Amino acid sequence: MQIRVVAARPWEVSADLLIVPVVGDPVFADELGELDRRCGGELAALESFGELRTKAYNAALGAPGELPVRRLLAVSGGKADEFDREVARRLAASALRRLVGRRVGAAAVWLAPIATGLGGDEALAAELVARGIVEGGFEPKTIYREDSDAAPPQLDELVLIGAPGSDQAALAAGANRGQIIGEGANIARRLANRAANDVTPIVLAEEARAIAEAHGLAIDVIDERRAAEMGMGMFLAVGKGSDNPPRMIVMRSGEDGVHDSLGRRLALIGKGVCFDSGGISIKPADRMEEMKMDKTGACTVIAAIATVSRLAPGLPLLAVAPAVENMPGGHATRPGDVVRALNGTMVDIINTDAEGRLILGDAMTYAEQLGATHLVDVATLTGAVSRAFGNQVTGGFASDDGWWGQVAAAGERAGERYWRIPLVPDYAPDMDSWYGDVTNSGSAEGSLVKSGMFLDRFHTVPWAHLDIGGTGYYRKALPFAARGAGGVTHATLVELALAGRD
Repeated sequence: MQIRVVAARPWEVSADLLIVPVVGDPVFADELGELDRRCGGELAALESFGELRTKAYNAALGAPGELPVRRLLAVSGGKADEFDREVARRLAASALRRLVGRRVGAAAVWLAPIATGLGGDEALAAELVARGIVEGGFEPKTIYREDSDAAPPQLDELVLIGAPGSDQAALAAGANRGQIIGEGANIARRLANRAANDVTPIVLAEEARAIAEAHGLAIDVIDERRAAEMGMGMFLAVGKGSDNPPRMIVMRSGEDGVHDSLGRRLALIGKGVCFDSGGISIKPADRMEEMKMDKTGACTVIAAIATVSRLAPGLPLLAVAPAVENMPGGHATRPGDVVRALNGTMVDIINTDAEGRLILGDAMTYAEQLGATHLVDVATLTGAVSRAFGNQVTGGFASDDGWWGQVAAAGERAGERYWRIPLVPDYAPDMDSWYGDVTNSGSAEGSLVKSGMFLDRFHTVPWAHLDIGGTGYYRKALPFAARGAGGVTHATLVELALAGRD
């Protein structure tokens, strides 16, 4: 898709479709009033008919009148006082998804209403619209069915209409940034949505290698024999029941030993359970097919380091993705087995379905061994986070306020929502082991906090954990996204890394 930026009035641009954002209740004055007049009162007619409701992502197609386009698409941004970066991106995505089954080659978006809602920042509006259009075009049904009619149209051209006199170079730079971040999110989504018989740990490592080679990144893939020699006991314990052996995927941007402008050697760590049956502590059959999504964290960090390499080539960054299958079998880890973690901790495995924290712990230790000074991990770790926050807010833990502040600021720039959960040392005794240093699962009370308490044992540098157990994928289609992986945290990780650019 080509993106073209113009500085013009919205009625001066030719395209197949003109997308008209409406933030708050429509007021047909000034430019919106003139636009309505030139389309023969179509926008006002849609509003009076109830089609332009002040409900975010409500969209209505209309006739263009004398405008040089084939159709209008009015899209609501909801209430003006609730409009933010997240809504702006989702508005653009929902506009494209409203066009499923339509033939659209060139679409134009009037930026002014979005820029006004964002405090007048046109370049930011261009970035979020471009990102939203790219992400809105993703449809997982096309992964295995080329003839699927569920996908939105693939645009040949996106025209972003800035106000007359706008800084077109700044708009183009913003749009390019948004397009690159959106394309990276879609890489993560495509990998996460692929079936477990299609993406095993070995295949995920191969996909990561192809991405690394395409983006000039270094990559190292540690197999099960090397992992055993290194002492990655927790990582190996999870994959023992599967015929598909585990792989520890390590990708690197920048030279060894080099830090970014903030003095960081940042490591992004993602949980890569390519299928999670629960192991011996097997899950219920209901919705077990969703457990192909348990690799979403790994797919996200693999995509994020590639995205960063496009926006800031050579920026020091690590991505570590432990990839396993958690299956029952004759060699599977049993409840009550005791294993030694890479950092020497003796872990009493009480529940083999609490597997994500095991592979993440060894990955965190290894990232520090590689020189990481700051860690952030992403994982579909718990069902408890979904019960607490649903599918719109990602829960997180952090070792200190300063590091969480940097992560939260990156989330704010990305337009993604987070809520910090406390680490409560008083709960630590609930995870005491008779035979080892700690169990991998405690009592049900405070289980979400205890998942963070376990991971807190496996770092000596600033660390944050993002639990996407609720937000990693949608169980049903939404106006702005298809069912399946939504790419959450990808943009946050990218923004966090780019904060260290010179």
